[in-house]
Amino acid sequence: MPDMTLADALVELAALEDPKMRAANEKRGDDHGMNLSRLRGVAKKIKTDQPLAQELWATAETPAKLLALLICKPAAFTADELDTMIRDTRAPKVNDWFVNYVAKKTPRAEQMRLRWFDDADPTVAAAAWSLTSVRVAKDPDGLDLDHLLDLIERDMKDAPARLQWSMNETLATIGIHHPALRARALEIGERLQVLADYPTAPGCTSPFAPIWIGEIVRRREG
Repeated sequence: MPDMTLADALVELAALEDPKMRAANEKRGDDHGMNLSRLRGVAKKIKTDQPLAQELWATAETPAKLLALLICKPAAFTADELDTMIRDTRAPKVNDWFVNYVAKKTPRAEQMRLRWFDDADPTVAAAAWSLTSVRVAKDPDGLDLDHLLDLIERDMKDAPARLQWSMNETLATIGIHHPALRARALEIGERLQVLADYPTAPGCTSPFAPIWIGEIVRRREG
């Protein structure tokens, strides 16, 4: 459906609104009432449509932003556009999808990681740490992993929640993918106890770094 207009898309989104779903989502800080599987169905009909994605994003409405993130072309955004967008991702699901579907997919990922790493806005810095985790796992050459551990050791305990989560992800990723630093990563996690009490559903891996590292290493190495 390449010719869907903004008005058409907003009608589709309005049809997905469910008061019970909204109540559940709002408990997590997400101001929308959509079943996300049904939203993905709308996106599948539209396919990729960068102009429509930009129009949807400009509405400043969470449902429209989520659809925009599903139909956009990450490579089409300039660095300045990406910078503006990350600063406008306050709803948790919008932030999560922006980081995973756009920031991690753009060819400007490393440029943005460096631009955002020391940003005073913890939401922006958190995105940089998420991009850092990808580099730690897939392309660590040129990264100072010991320095990253120094920063995590110094700052993670008292970091705002979203930034803390991303730093913890990097800690676990270092421990999983870099055996020479695993003991230090485990020791930092045990000492700081960040996310040690995080509720974890049966069958899921705890985000507490020592458990996370141990479980993934066990699966990878047997």
